[in-house]
Amino acid sequence: MKKRFILYAIFVSTLLGSCKQDFLDTDPATEFSDNTVWTDPALVGTFINQIYFRLDEPLTDGRFKANLVDEGHYRGNAASLNFNKSLMTPDGLMGWTVSRYRSWADMYKTIRFCNIFFSKVDEVPFIEDNVDGKSTKDRMSGEVHFLRAFTYHNLVSIYGGVPIITEVYGLEDEFLKERDTYAACVDFMVSELDKAAALLPEKHSGANQGRATKGAALALKARVLLYAASDLYNTTIFPGYEKQDLIRYTSGDRRARWTAAKDAAKAVIDLGVYSLYKGNPSASENIPQNLTEIFLNKSTEEDIFIKYFTTPMGQRAGLYTSPNGYHGWGTNAPLGDMVDAFEMKDGTPFSWSNAAAAADPYANRDPRFYSTILYNGAEWRIRPDDAKGLDPLNRIQTGRWEKWNASTNKMEVVYGVDTRKSTIEDWNGAYTGYYLRKYIDPNVDAQYVRQAVTWRFIRYAEVLLNYAEACIELGMEQEARTYLNMIRKRAGMPDITESGAALKAKYRNERRVELAFEEHRIFDVRRWAIGPEVYNITTKVADIVYPMNSDHTTATKPIVKHIDFEKYAWSNKAYFLPILRDEMNKNNLLIQNPEY
Repeated sequence: MKKRFILYAIFVSTLLGSCKQDFLDTDPATEFSDNTVWTDPALVGTFINQIYFRLDEPLTDGRFKANLVDEGHYRGNAASLNFNKSLMTPDGLMGWTVSRYRSWADMYKTIRFCNIFFSKVDEVPFIEDNVDGKSTKDRMSGEVHFLRAFTYHNLVSIYGGVPIITEVYGLEDEFLKERDTYAACVDFMVSELDKAAALLPEKHSGANQGRATKGAALALKARVLLYAASDLYNTTIFPGYEKQDLIRYTSGDRRARWTAAKDAAKAVIDLGVYSLYKGNPSASENIPQNLTEIFLNKSTEEDIFIKYFTTPMGQRAGLYTSPNGYHGWGTNAPLGDMVDAFEMKDGTPFSWSNAAAAADPYANRDPRFYSTILYNGAEWRIRPDDAKGLDPLNRIQTGRWEKWNASTNKMEVVYGVDTRKSTIEDWNGAYTGYYLRKYIDPNVDAQYVRQAVTWRFIRYAEVLLNYAEACIELGMEQEARTYLNMIRKRAGMPDITESGAALKAKYRNERRVELAFEEHRIFDVRRWAIGPEVYNITTKVADIVYPMNSDHTTATKPIVKHIDFEKYAWSNKAYFLPILRDEMNKNNLLIQNPEY
Protein backbone atom coordinates (compact mmCIF):
# COMPACT_ATOMS: atom_id res chain seq x y z
CA MET A 1 0.00 0.00 0.00
CA LYS A 2 1.46 3.33 -1.03
CA LYS A 3 1.52 5.71 1.92
CA ARG A 4 1.06 9.40 1.27
CA PHE A 5 0.39 12.04 3.83
CA ILE A 6 -1.44 15.34 3.69
CA LEU A 7 0.80 18.23 4.69
CA TYR A 8 -0.21 21.69 5.74
CA ALA A 9 1.20 25.04 4.78
CA ILE A 10 1.38 26.19 8.38
CA PHE A 11 4.40 24.03 9.06
CA VAL A 12 6.34 25.39 6.14
CA SER A 13 5.75 28.94 7.32
CA THR A 14 6.29 28.04 10.95
CA LEU A 15 9.58 26.24 10.42
CA LEU A 16 10.90 29.07 8.28
CA GLY A 17 9.91 31.55 10.98
CA SER A 18 7.84 33.63 8.56
CA CYS A 19 4.48 33.19 10.28
CA LYS A 20 3.16 33.11 13.83
CA GLN A 21 -0.24 31.59 13.16
CA ASP A 22 -1.54 29.24 15.83
CA PHE A 23 -1.24 25.52 15.27
CA LEU A 24 -3.91 24.08 12.93
CA ASP A 25 -4.75 27.48 11.38
CA THR A 26 -4.21 25.87 8.03
CA ASP A 27 -5.46 24.28 4.84
CA PRO A 28 -4.31 21.16 3.03
CA ALA A 29 -1.43 22.08 0.73
CA THR A 30 0.69 19.30 -0.71
CA GLU A 31 1.90 15.72 -0.24
CA PHE A 32 5.24 14.02 0.25
CA SER A 33 6.29 10.39 0.09
CA ASP A 34 6.73 8.21 3.15
CA ASN A 35 10.50 8.08 2.87
CA THR A 36 10.82 11.86 2.74
CA VAL A 37 8.73 12.44 5.86
CA TRP A 38 11.05 10.62 8.26
CA THR A 39 14.17 12.44 7.10
CA ASP A 40 12.96 15.86 8.24
CA PRO A 41 11.53 16.76 11.68
CA ALA A 42 9.49 19.52 10.04
CA LEU A 43 7.72 16.99 7.83
CA VAL A 44 7.16 14.72 10.82
CA GLY A 45 5.37 17.66 12.35
CA THR A 46 3.08 17.86 9.35
CA PHE A 47 2.42 14.13 9.62
CA ILE A 48 1.27 14.60 13.22
CA ASN A 49 -0.80 17.56 12.12
CA GLN A 50 -2.76 15.21 9.88
CA ILE A 51 -3.66 13.11 12.92
CA TYR A 52 -4.99 16.17 14.73
CA PHE A 53 -6.98 17.09 11.64
CA ARG A 54 -8.73 13.71 11.74
CA LEU A 55 -10.14 14.14 15.25
CA ASP A 56 -13.92 14.21 15.16
CA GLU A 57 -15.78 17.42 16.04
CA PRO A 58 -19.17 18.73 14.87
CA LEU A 59 -18.33 22.23 13.69
CA THR A 60 -16.67 21.16 10.44
CA ASP A 61 -19.56 19.15 9.03
CA GLY A 62 -22.20 21.04 11.00
CA ARG A 63 -23.96 18.09 12.64
CA PHE A 64 -23.95 17.52 16.38
CA LYS A 65 -24.31 14.28 18.34
CA ALA A 66 -26.83 16.27 20.37
CA ASN A 67 -29.33 15.22 17.71
CA LEU A 68 -28.94 11.61 18.83
CA VAL A 69 -30.08 12.27 22.38
CA ASP A 70 -32.52 14.52 24.25
CA GLU A 71 -30.68 17.75 23.43
CA GLY A 72 -31.37 18.54 19.80
CA HIS A 73 -33.21 17.69 16.63
CA TYR A 74 -31.79 17.34 13.15
CA ARG A 75 -34.17 18.91 10.68
CA GLY A 76 -33.81 16.07 8.17
CA ASN A 77 -35.04 13.62 10.85
CA ALA A 78 -32.62 10.87 9.84
CA ALA A 79 -30.28 11.42 12.77
CA SER A 80 -32.82 12.33 15.42
CA LEU A 81 -35.67 9.95 14.80
CA ASN A 82 -34.04 6.86 13.37
CA PHE A 83 -31.19 6.57 15.83
CA ASN A 84 -33.41 7.21 18.80
CA LYS A 85 -35.71 4.42 17.71
CA SER A 86 -32.62 2.19 17.77
CA LEU A 87 -32.92 1.37 14.09
CA MET A 88 -29.31 0.26 13.96
CA THR A 89 -27.99 -2.89 12.38
CA PRO A 90 -24.56 -4.19 11.41
CA ASP A 91 -25.44 -3.04 7.89
CA GLY A 92 -25.91 0.61 8.83
CA LEU A 93 -25.83 2.99 11.77
CA MET A 94 -28.79 5.15 10.73
CA GLY A 95 -27.47 8.63 11.21
CA TRP A 96 -24.45 8.08 13.44
CA THR A 97 -21.73 8.14 10.81
CA VAL A 98 -22.33 11.71 9.72
CA SER A 99 -18.65 12.55 10.10
CA ARG A 100 -15.78 11.31 7.99
CA TYR A 101 -13.79 10.33 11.06
CA ARG A 102 -16.40 8.70 13.30
CA SER A 103 -16.55 5.15 11.98
CA TRP A 104 -14.64 2.07 13.17
CA ALA A 105 -12.56 1.99 9.97
CA ASP A 106 -11.68 5.68 10.05
CA MET A 107 -10.68 5.63 13.70
CA TYR A 108 -8.44 2.64 13.09
CA LYS A 109 -6.94 4.55 10.17
CA THR A 110 -6.08 7.31 12.64
CA ILE A 111 -4.57 4.74 15.01
CA ARG A 112 -2.50 3.36 12.14
CA PHE A 113 -0.99 6.80 11.56
CA CYS A 114 -0.06 6.90 15.25
CA ASN A 115 1.52 3.46 15.01
CA ILE A 116 3.49 4.48 11.92
CA PHE A 117 4.93 7.40 13.86
CA PHE A 118 6.16 5.16 16.68
CA SER A 119 7.68 2.71 14.18
CA LYS A 120 9.66 5.53 12.53
CA VAL A 121 10.39 8.11 15.21
CA ASP A 122 13.79 6.69 16.16
CA GLU A 123 14.97 7.16 12.56
CA VAL A 124 14.22 10.89 12.52
CA PRO A 125 17.34 13.13 12.70
CA PHE A 126 16.12 15.36 15.52
CA ILE A 127 18.47 18.07 16.73
CA GLU A 128 19.11 18.68 20.39
CA ASP A 129 16.69 21.40 21.38
CA ASN A 130 14.43 22.51 24.18
CA VAL A 131 11.17 24.33 23.52
CA ASP A 132 8.74 24.95 26.37
CA GLY A 133 10.87 22.65 28.50
CA LYS A 134 10.74 19.62 26.18
CA SER A 135 12.74 18.31 23.25
CA THR A 136 11.02 18.11 19.88
CA LYS A 137 11.21 14.31 19.92
CA ASP A 138 9.70 14.06 23.38
CA ARG A 139 6.99 16.58 22.60
CA MET A 140 6.01 14.88 19.36
CA SER A 141 6.03 11.45 20.99
CA GLY A 142 3.85 12.75 23.80
CA GLU A 143 1.39 14.21 21.32
CA VAL A 144 1.01 10.94 19.46
CA HIS A 145 0.57 8.93 22.67
CA PHE A 146 -2.21 11.40 23.52
CA LEU A 147 -3.80 11.21 20.07
CA ARG A 148 -3.75 7.42 20.09
CA ALA A 149 -5.42 7.37 23.50
CA PHE A 150 -7.96 9.98 22.38
CA THR A 151 -8.94 7.84 19.40
CA TYR A 152 -9.17 4.67 21.47
CA HIS A 153 -11.35 6.53 23.96
CA ASN A 154 -13.77 7.39 21.16
CA LEU A 155 -13.79 3.79 19.96
CA VAL A 156 -14.28 2.28 23.40
CA SER A 157 -17.03 4.77 24.29
CA ILE A 158 -18.97 3.59 21.25
CA TYR A 159 -18.15 -0.13 21.01
CA GLY A 160 -16.79 -1.30 24.37
CA GLY A 161 -13.61 -3.35 24.23
CA VAL A 162 -11.85 -3.20 20.86
CA PRO A 163 -8.66 -4.70 19.43
CA ILE A 164 -5.61 -2.88 20.80
CA ILE A 165 -3.27 -2.51 17.86
CA THR A 166 0.11 -0.87 18.31
CA GLU A 167 2.00 -2.27 15.33
CA VAL A 168 1.80 -1.28 11.66
CA TYR A 169 0.19 -3.91 9.47
CA GLY A 170 1.43 -4.36 5.93
CA LEU A 171 -0.31 -6.12 3.06
CA GLU A 172 1.57 -9.32 3.81
CA ASP A 173 0.54 -9.37 7.48
CA GLU A 174 -2.30 -11.26 9.14
CA PHE A 175 -5.12 -8.83 9.97
CA LEU A 176 -7.04 -11.07 12.36
CA LYS A 177 -7.17 -9.73 15.91
CA GLU A 178 -9.59 -10.41 18.76
CA ARG A 179 -11.29 -7.67 20.71
CA ASP A 180 -9.46 -6.87 23.92
CA THR A 181 -11.41 -6.65 27.14
CA TYR A 182 -12.90 -3.39 28.31
CA ALA A 183 -10.55 -3.44 31.32
CA ALA A 184 -7.51 -3.95 29.09
CA CYS A 185 -8.56 -1.04 26.89
CA VAL A 186 -8.89 1.26 29.89
CA ASP A 187 -5.49 0.19 31.17
CA PHE A 188 -3.95 0.82 27.76
CA MET A 189 -5.48 4.31 27.47
CA VAL A 190 -4.31 5.23 30.97
CA SER A 191 -0.81 3.99 30.17
CA GLU A 192 -0.74 6.02 26.96
CA LEU A 193 -1.88 9.15 28.77
CA ASP A 194 0.63 8.72 31.57
CA LYS A 195 3.37 8.51 28.93
CA ALA A 196 1.97 11.57 27.18
CA ALA A 197 1.81 13.59 30.40
CA ALA A 198 5.46 12.83 31.16
CA LEU A 199 6.59 13.93 27.70
CA LEU A 200 4.44 17.00 27.11
CA PRO A 201 4.90 20.56 28.40
CA GLU A 202 2.30 22.23 30.60
CA LYS A 203 1.97 25.02 28.04
CA HIS A 204 2.92 25.53 24.42
CA SER A 205 4.14 28.82 23.02
CA GLY A 206 4.07 30.38 19.58
CA ALA A 207 2.96 28.22 16.69
CA ASN A 208 2.66 25.14 18.93
CA GLN A 209 -0.40 26.53 20.70
CA GLY A 210 -3.29 24.14 20.23
CA ARG A 211 -1.21 21.00 20.54
CA ALA A 212 -1.82 18.51 23.32
CA THR A 213 -0.28 19.42 26.67
CA LYS A 214 0.38 17.67 29.95
CA GLY A 215 -2.94 19.05 31.19
CA ALA A 216 -4.77 17.66 28.17
CA ALA A 217 -3.33 14.19 28.81
CA LEU A 218 -4.27 14.30 32.49
CA ALA A 219 -7.75 15.64 31.73
CA LEU A 220 -8.44 12.92 29.16
CA LYS A 221 -7.18 10.36 31.67
CA ALA A 222 -9.70 11.74 34.18
CA ARG A 223 -12.50 11.39 31.63
CA VAL A 224 -11.48 7.83 30.72
CA LEU A 225 -11.43 6.80 34.39
CA LEU A 226 -14.74 8.54 35.11
CA TYR A 227 -16.39 6.57 32.32
CA ALA A 228 -14.75 3.38 33.56
CA ALA A 229 -16.26 3.82 37.04
CA SER A 230 -19.76 4.49 35.70
CA ASP A 231 -22.81 2.23 35.82
CA LEU A 232 -22.69 0.91 32.24
CA TYR A 233 -19.31 -0.68 32.78
CA ASN A 234 -19.93 -1.98 36.29
CA THR A 235 -23.39 -3.57 36.14
CA THR A 236 -24.93 -6.45 34.22
CA ILE A 237 -27.24 -5.09 31.55
CA PHE A 238 -26.94 -7.97 29.07
CA PRO A 239 -27.05 -11.13 31.22
CA GLY A 240 -27.25 -13.42 28.20
CA TYR A 241 -24.15 -12.03 26.50
CA GLU A 242 -21.31 -14.54 26.74
CA LYS A 243 -18.40 -12.12 26.52
CA GLN A 244 -19.20 -9.80 29.42
CA ASP A 245 -15.59 -8.68 29.72
CA LEU A 246 -15.84 -6.96 26.33
CA ILE A 247 -18.45 -4.49 27.59
CA ARG A 248 -17.80 -4.12 31.32
CA TYR A 249 -15.61 -4.96 34.27
CA THR A 250 -16.20 -8.46 35.59
CA SER A 251 -14.02 -8.12 38.69
CA GLY A 252 -12.30 -5.55 40.84
CA ASP A 253 -13.24 -2.80 43.27
CA ARG A 254 -15.58 -0.15 41.91
CA ARG A 255 -14.84 2.22 44.76
CA ALA A 256 -11.19 2.10 43.74
CA ARG A 257 -12.28 3.09 40.24
CA TRP A 258 -14.15 6.13 41.53
CA THR A 259 -11.12 7.04 43.63
CA ALA A 260 -8.87 6.80 40.59
CA ALA A 261 -11.26 9.05 38.64
CA LYS A 262 -11.35 11.57 41.48
CA ASP A 263 -7.57 11.63 41.86
CA ALA A 264 -7.06 12.01 38.11
CA ALA A 265 -9.37 15.02 37.93
CA LYS A 266 -7.75 16.55 41.01
CA ALA A 267 -4.34 16.21 39.36
CA VAL A 268 -5.54 18.55 36.61
CA ILE A 269 -6.93 21.02 39.14
CA ASP A 270 -3.70 20.94 41.13
CA LEU A 271 -1.63 21.88 38.09
CA GLY A 272 -2.83 25.42 38.69
CA VAL A 273 -2.73 26.08 34.94
CA TYR A 274 -6.45 26.43 34.25
CA SER A 275 -9.32 28.47 35.66
CA LEU A 276 -12.93 29.20 34.79
CA TYR A 277 -13.34 32.04 32.33
CA LYS A 278 -14.64 35.07 34.25
CA GLY A 279 -15.25 32.78 37.20
CA ASN A 280 -16.09 35.52 39.71
CA PRO A 281 -18.55 37.85 37.99
CA SER A 282 -19.66 41.03 39.70
CA ALA A 283 -23.30 41.89 40.22
CA SER A 284 -23.16 44.36 37.34
CA GLU A 285 -21.65 42.01 34.76
CA ASN A 286 -23.57 40.67 31.78
CA ILE A 287 -23.25 37.00 32.68
CA PRO A 288 -24.94 35.58 29.55
CA GLN A 289 -22.44 37.57 27.49
CA ASN A 290 -19.56 36.20 29.58
CA LEU A 291 -20.81 32.67 28.95
CA THR A 292 -21.26 33.32 25.24
CA GLU A 293 -17.66 34.50 24.98
CA ILE A 294 -16.33 31.14 26.19
CA PHE A 295 -17.36 29.62 22.87
CA LEU A 296 -16.68 32.57 20.57
CA ASN A 297 -13.29 33.74 21.84
CA LYS A 298 -10.34 32.17 20.08
CA SER A 299 -8.88 31.03 23.39
CA THR A 300 -9.54 31.36 27.12
CA GLU A 301 -7.90 30.31 30.38
CA GLU A 302 -10.47 27.50 30.51
CA ASP A 303 -9.19 25.74 27.38
CA ILE A 304 -7.44 22.42 27.90
CA PHE A 305 -7.60 20.80 24.46
CA ILE A 306 -9.01 22.72 21.53
CA LYS A 307 -9.01 22.94 17.75
CA TYR A 308 -8.40 26.22 15.96
CA PHE A 309 -9.92 27.07 12.60
CA THR A 310 -9.41 29.72 9.96
CA THR A 311 -12.13 30.92 7.60
CA PRO A 312 -10.76 29.15 4.48
CA MET A 313 -10.94 25.74 6.20
CA GLY A 314 -14.03 27.01 8.06
CA GLN A 315 -17.10 25.32 9.43
CA ARG A 316 -20.51 24.42 8.11
CA ALA A 317 -22.04 24.67 11.58
CA GLY A 318 -23.01 28.33 11.14
CA LEU A 319 -24.96 27.66 7.95
CA TYR A 320 -26.45 24.37 9.14
CA THR A 321 -27.57 25.74 12.49
CA SER A 322 -28.65 29.35 11.89
CA PRO A 323 -32.36 30.24 11.71
CA ASN A 324 -33.99 30.06 8.30
CA GLY A 325 -34.97 33.71 8.64
CA TYR A 326 -31.24 34.32 8.14
CA HIS A 327 -31.10 31.79 5.30
CA GLY A 328 -29.71 29.14 7.64
CA TRP A 329 -30.77 25.51 7.53
CA GLY A 330 -32.22 25.19 11.03
CA THR A 331 -30.56 21.91 12.02
CA ASN A 332 -29.15 21.10 15.48
CA ALA A 333 -32.27 22.67 16.95
CA PRO A 334 -32.67 22.39 20.75
CA LEU A 335 -35.63 20.32 21.87
CA GLY A 336 -38.14 21.62 24.37
CA ASP A 337 -36.84 18.92 26.70
CA MET A 338 -33.42 20.58 26.69
CA VAL A 339 -34.94 24.02 27.24
CA ASP A 340 -36.89 22.75 30.25
CA ALA A 341 -33.66 21.53 31.88
CA PHE A 342 -32.49 25.10 32.49
CA GLU A 343 -33.49 26.16 36.00
CA MET A 344 -35.03 29.41 37.09
CA LYS A 345 -32.58 32.13 38.10
CA ASP A 346 -33.27 31.39 41.78
CA GLY A 347 -32.13 27.78 41.34
CA THR A 348 -35.56 26.15 41.44
CA PRO A 349 -36.55 23.79 38.61
CA PHE A 350 -38.52 25.25 35.73
CA SER A 351 -42.01 23.77 35.61
CA TRP A 352 -44.93 24.29 33.27
CA SER A 353 -47.13 23.59 36.30
CA ASN A 354 -45.93 26.85 37.82
CA ALA A 355 -48.42 29.38 36.46
CA ALA A 356 -46.08 32.36 36.76
CA ALA A 357 -43.21 30.57 35.01
CA ALA A 358 -45.48 29.18 32.29
CA ALA A 359 -46.89 32.63 31.57
CA ASP A 360 -43.40 33.98 30.78
CA PRO A 361 -41.22 30.91 30.28
CA TYR A 362 -38.17 32.70 28.92
CA ALA A 363 -37.85 35.17 31.77
CA ASN A 364 -35.62 34.78 34.83
CA ARG A 365 -33.91 31.61 33.67
CA ASP A 366 -30.41 30.31 34.33
CA PRO A 367 -28.08 32.69 32.41
CA ARG A 368 -26.73 29.67 30.51
CA PHE A 369 -30.15 29.42 28.85
CA TYR A 370 -29.58 32.77 27.15
CA SER A 371 -26.07 31.89 25.99
CA THR A 372 -27.14 28.48 24.66
CA ILE A 373 -30.63 28.89 23.15
CA LEU A 374 -32.14 31.23 20.58
CA TYR A 375 -35.80 31.43 21.58
CA ASN A 376 -38.76 33.46 20.34
CA GLY A 377 -38.01 37.13 21.02
CA ALA A 378 -34.27 36.67 21.58
CA GLU A 379 -32.08 39.41 20.14
CA TRP A 380 -29.87 38.26 17.30
CA ARG A 381 -27.91 39.66 14.38
CA ILE A 382 -29.20 42.13 11.76
CA ARG A 383 -31.50 40.45 9.27
CA PRO A 384 -30.51 40.00 5.63
CA ASP A 385 -31.93 42.58 3.25
CA ASP A 386 -34.91 40.48 2.15
CA ALA A 387 -36.06 40.03 5.77
CA LYS A 388 -35.38 43.43 7.31
CA GLY A 389 -38.90 44.68 6.71
CA LEU A 390 -40.35 41.57 8.34
CA ASP A 391 -38.24 41.93 11.48
CA PRO A 392 -36.95 45.46 12.08
CA LEU A 393 -36.07 44.58 15.70
CA ASN A 394 -33.77 41.66 14.80
CA ARG A 395 -35.43 39.25 17.20
CA ILE A 396 -35.99 35.56 16.66
CA GLN A 397 -39.53 34.84 15.43
CA THR A 398 -40.66 31.27 16.00
CA GLY A 399 -44.27 32.14 16.81
CA ARG A 400 -47.37 33.06 14.85
CA TRP A 401 -49.56 36.14 15.06
CA GLU A 402 -53.35 36.12 14.86
CA LYS A 403 -54.29 39.31 13.02
CA TRP A 404 -57.61 40.76 11.95
CA ASN A 405 -58.06 41.51 8.27
CA ALA A 406 -60.64 44.29 8.08
CA SER A 407 -61.07 43.93 4.34
CA THR A 408 -62.08 40.27 4.55
CA ASN A 409 -63.62 40.51 7.99
CA LYS A 410 -61.62 37.45 9.03
CA MET A 411 -58.70 36.53 11.22
CA GLU A 412 -55.46 35.65 9.47
CA VAL A 413 -52.41 33.91 10.84
CA VAL A 414 -49.00 35.41 10.11
CA TYR A 415 -46.03 33.15 10.77
CA GLY A 416 -42.67 34.35 12.07
CA VAL A 417 -39.75 34.52 9.67
CA ASP A 418 -37.91 31.77 11.56
CA THR A 419 -40.78 29.26 11.44
CA ARG A 420 -41.27 26.51 8.93
CA LYS A 421 -43.95 28.65 7.30
CA SER A 422 -41.62 31.60 6.89
CA THR A 423 -42.00 33.80 3.83
CA ILE A 424 -38.18 33.75 3.60
CA GLU A 425 -37.46 30.01 3.44
CA ASP A 426 -40.30 27.67 4.31
CA TRP A 427 -38.33 24.54 3.40
CA ASN A 428 -35.72 25.18 6.08
CA GLY A 429 -36.33 26.05 9.70
CA ALA A 430 -36.37 24.13 12.94
CA TYR A 431 -39.34 22.03 13.97
CA THR A 432 -38.73 22.73 17.64
CA GLY A 433 -39.33 26.48 17.94
CA TYR A 434 -35.72 26.92 19.08
CA TYR A 435 -32.30 27.43 17.53
CA LEU A 436 -28.83 26.87 18.91
CA ARG A 437 -26.87 29.97 19.93
CA LYS A 438 -23.87 28.24 21.48
CA TYR A 439 -20.93 28.07 19.07
CA ILE A 440 -22.71 30.18 16.43
CA ASP A 441 -20.89 33.43 15.66
CA PRO A 442 -23.36 36.32 15.24
CA ASN A 443 -20.68 38.41 13.52
CA VAL A 444 -20.59 36.05 10.55
CA ASP A 445 -23.20 36.00 7.79
CA ALA A 446 -23.39 32.23 7.63
CA GLN A 447 -25.32 32.31 4.38
CA TYR A 448 -22.14 33.36 2.59
CA VAL A 449 -19.21 33.00 4.99
CA ARG A 450 -17.99 29.98 6.92
CA GLN A 451 -17.33 30.73 10.56
CA ALA A 452 -14.07 29.80 12.29
CA VAL A 453 -15.00 29.27 15.94
CA THR A 454 -12.60 27.33 18.18
CA TRP A 455 -13.84 23.87 19.15
CA ARG A 456 -13.30 22.85 22.79
CA PHE A 457 -12.61 19.11 23.05
CA ILE A 458 -11.85 19.51 26.77
CA ARG A 459 -12.36 22.54 28.98
CA TYR A 460 -11.81 23.13 32.68
CA ALA A 461 -15.50 23.14 33.61
CA GLU A 462 -15.70 19.49 32.55
CA VAL A 463 -12.78 18.62 34.82
CA LEU A 464 -14.54 20.26 37.79
CA LEU A 465 -17.72 18.36 36.97
CA ASN A 466 -15.80 15.09 36.64
CA TYR A 467 -14.19 15.66 40.02
CA ALA A 468 -17.53 16.50 41.63
CA GLU A 469 -19.18 13.38 40.20
CA ALA A 470 -16.47 11.11 41.57
CA CYS A 471 -16.73 12.84 44.95
CA ILE A 472 -20.50 12.29 45.02
CA GLU A 473 -20.07 8.59 44.30
CA LEU A 474 -17.49 8.35 47.10
CA GLY A 475 -19.75 10.10 49.61
CA MET A 476 -17.63 13.28 49.67
CA GLU A 477 -20.67 15.49 49.25
CA GLN A 478 -19.31 18.75 50.66
CA GLU A 479 -16.28 18.54 48.42
CA ALA A 480 -18.56 17.90 45.44
CA ARG A 481 -20.73 20.90 46.29
CA THR A 482 -17.66 23.13 46.60
CA TYR A 483 -16.57 22.43 43.05
CA LEU A 484 -20.06 22.42 41.57
CA ASN A 485 -20.68 25.80 43.11
CA MET A 486 -17.60 27.22 41.40
CA ILE A 487 -19.33 26.56 38.11
CA ARG A 488 -22.64 27.83 39.47
CA LYS A 489 -21.02 31.05 40.68
CA ARG A 490 -19.56 31.72 37.24
CA ALA A 491 -23.03 31.17 35.76
CA GLY A 492 -24.64 33.56 38.25
CA MET A 493 -26.62 30.76 39.90
CA PRO A 494 -27.15 30.11 43.63
CA ASP A 495 -25.20 27.42 45.43
CA ILE A 496 -26.26 23.81 45.41
CA THR A 497 -27.14 22.66 48.93
CA GLU A 498 -28.73 19.27 48.28
CA SER A 499 -27.42 15.94 49.50
CA GLY A 500 -27.97 12.26 48.76
CA ALA A 501 -30.09 11.34 45.74
CA ALA A 502 -31.15 14.97 45.31
CA LEU A 503 -27.50 16.04 45.00
CA LYS A 504 -26.85 13.39 42.38
CA ALA A 505 -29.88 14.52 40.37
CA LYS A 506 -28.83 18.15 40.72
CA TYR A 507 -25.33 17.29 39.54
CA ARG A 508 -26.58 15.46 36.48
CA ASN A 509 -28.76 18.36 35.46
CA GLU A 510 -25.91 20.79 36.11
CA ARG A 511 -23.69 18.76 33.80
CA ARG A 512 -26.45 18.66 31.21
CA VAL A 513 -26.85 22.44 30.98
CA GLU A 514 -23.20 23.41 31.47
CA LEU A 515 -21.98 21.03 28.75
CA ALA A 516 -25.01 21.29 26.45
CA PHE A 517 -24.21 20.58 22.81
CA GLU A 518 -20.57 19.82 23.62
CA GLU A 519 -20.81 16.12 22.66
CA HIS A 520 -21.09 14.84 26.24
CA ARG A 521 -24.76 14.10 26.85
CA ILE A 522 -24.99 11.15 24.46
CA PHE A 523 -22.18 9.38 26.33
CA ASP A 524 -23.37 10.47 29.78
CA VAL A 525 -26.79 8.91 29.16
CA ARG A 526 -25.10 5.67 28.21
CA ARG A 527 -22.47 5.46 30.92
CA TRP A 528 -25.12 6.27 33.55
CA ALA A 529 -27.29 3.53 31.98
CA ILE A 530 -30.36 5.78 31.89
CA GLY A 531 -31.36 5.05 28.30
CA PRO A 532 -34.92 3.92 29.19
CA GLU A 533 -35.48 7.10 31.18
CA VAL A 534 -34.18 9.46 28.51
CA TYR A 535 -35.40 7.82 25.31
CA ASN A 536 -38.79 6.37 26.24
CA ILE A 537 -40.40 9.77 25.90
CA THR A 538 -42.36 11.92 23.55
CA THR A 539 -40.14 14.88 22.85
CA LYS A 540 -41.45 18.41 23.21
CA VAL A 541 -41.39 21.46 20.96
CA ALA A 542 -42.58 25.03 21.43
CA ASP A 543 -45.99 26.20 20.27
CA ILE A 544 -46.05 30.01 20.33
CA VAL A 545 -49.01 32.20 19.44
CA TYR A 546 -49.76 35.91 19.78
CA PRO A 547 -53.55 35.63 20.15
CA MET A 548 -56.06 38.06 18.76
CA ASN A 549 -57.88 40.01 21.45
CA SER A 550 -61.62 40.52 21.56
CA ASP A 551 -61.19 44.02 20.11
CA HIS A 552 -59.40 42.52 17.09
CA THR A 553 -55.98 43.78 18.19
CA THR A 554 -53.15 41.29 18.52
CA ALA A 555 -51.53 40.59 21.86
CA THR A 556 -47.97 41.82 22.23
CA LYS A 557 -47.08 38.97 24.57
CA PRO A 558 -47.33 35.41 23.28
CA ILE A 559 -48.78 32.30 24.83
CA VAL A 560 -46.05 29.68 24.89
CA LYS A 561 -46.60 25.96 25.39
CA HIS A 562 -44.54 22.85 24.93
CA ILE A 563 -46.43 20.24 22.97
CA ASP A 564 -45.76 16.64 21.94
CA PHE A 565 -43.48 16.10 18.99
CA GLU A 566 -41.71 12.84 18.14
CA LYS A 567 -42.04 9.60 20.06
CA TYR A 568 -38.61 8.20 20.84
CA ALA A 569 -37.97 4.64 21.93
CA TRP A 570 -35.18 2.69 23.56
CA SER A 571 -33.57 -0.69 23.20
CA ASN A 572 -30.69 -1.66 25.48
CA LYS A 573 -28.62 -2.64 22.47
CA ALA A 574 -28.17 1.09 21.84
CA TYR A 575 -25.77 1.30 24.78
CA PHE A 576 -23.20 0.05 22.26
CA LEU A 577 -23.17 0.40 18.51
CA PRO A 578 -22.85 -2.62 16.26
CA ILE A 579 -19.60 -3.43 14.55
CA LEU A 580 -20.41 -3.15 10.88
CA ARG A 581 -20.70 -6.35 8.90
CA ASP A 582 -17.87 -5.29 6.60
CA GLU A 583 -15.50 -5.20 9.58
CA MET A 584 -16.77 -8.55 10.86
CA ASN A 585 -16.17 -10.08 7.43
CA LYS A 586 -12.61 -8.75 7.36
CA ASN A 587 -11.80 -10.17 10.78
CA ASN A 588 -13.66 -13.33 11.77
CA LEU A 589 -12.22 -13.16 15.29
CA LEU A 590 -14.39 -10.15 16.13
CA ILE A 591 -17.38 -10.80 18.38
CA GLN A 592 -20.47 -8.67 17.77
CA ASN A 593 -21.96 -6.47 20.49
CA PRO A 594 -25.05 -7.73 22.34
CA GLU A 595 -28.46 -7.94 20.64
CA TYR A 596 -27.22 -7.30 17.09
